[in-house]
Amino acid sequence: MNHARIAATGRAVAPVLVPNSVMDERFGPGVAAWVEQNVGIHQRYHLAPGQVTSDLAAEAARQALSRAGLQAADVDLIILSTDTPDQLSPSTAAVVQHKLGATRAAAFDLNAACSGWVIALDTAAMHLRADPARRHVLVIGAYGMSRFLDWSDKHTATLFADGAGAVVLSASDTPGFLGSSVWSDGSMWDALGIYAGGTANPAGGDVRATVRFVRKFPKTYNIEHWPRLLTETAKKCDVSLGDVKLFVFTQLNLHTIEAVMETLSLPMARAHYVGHKWGYTGNACIPMTLDDAVEQGRLARGELVAFCASGGGVSMAASIFRWNP
Repeated sequence: MNHARIAATGRAVAPVLVPNSVMDERFGPGVAAWVEQNVGIHQRYHLAPGQVTSDLAAEAARQALSRAGLQAADVDLIILSTDTPDQLSPSTAAVVQHKLGATRAAAFDLNAACSGWVIALDTAAMHLRADPARRHVLVIGAYGMSRFLDWSDKHTATLFADGAGAVVLSASDTPGFLGSSVWSDGSMWDALGIYAGGTANPAGGDVRATVRFVRKFPKTYNIEHWPRLLTETAKKCDVSLGDVKLFVFTQLNLHTIEAVMETLSLPMARAHYVGHKWGYTGNACIPMTLDDAVEQGRLARGELVAFCASGGGVSMAASIFRWNP
């Protein structure tokens, strides 16, 4: 049975800078200050005209492959986590496979909203464990939510950004992936999403696909569930959360991350945050944050890193890896 290790990371930040000053210009004075103080976002980046989600995904994947010392031909499988695909069908992963020239790789999308990349990572680890013929899997999170913004809605336009993050998950003789937990609460499916483009509301005519908050999540939702998921996962992995060197959370709100670390009685210094400089990049935010932390030298070989994510649905996931690039 193969183990799975993260061999390398990569990211792509969308090219168009949208500073918070734009939010004051559009929605009125004070909005920028509110977003900075209550969410932690100072700016965000959006896709350029003509650019699509698969462009960012391919860019992040190329960087991860280069850092792993691999070619596209070495990739056996591509799993792309996104809920902002290039099109409803076929999969955006197929487009990425073509853009990379990864002609040996199978490819498919995985949509679990913003928790999707952690679930994709878990899925990739299972593929490597189950099939000894597979050696390298690209696990990509990509987000192009700017294409689905309603610029009259300050609750969404101020938050969402575009980007992509990727890792090469490789077969290994020594454990990298230690374990995971996945949880859903389908009663919240109608709270946040893009409620057009599917069979319930096909896009066309006057229908426009925009992301929107329909009803509020409980303010303490993540603060209640993230510690539980992490504790469950640590128990599965037979490790202590106190031994985890780096925590990488969904980057929607800085204060939520601070509250979770306080609940866990762990220092905030162990949690990495990038939302202030890139905005909220959904599926992509955890691999982008990991890549930024790796660039800053925040992980040494043998140390533990924990991922914890949540997204619409509600879908949540946590996993723990031993860093073994």
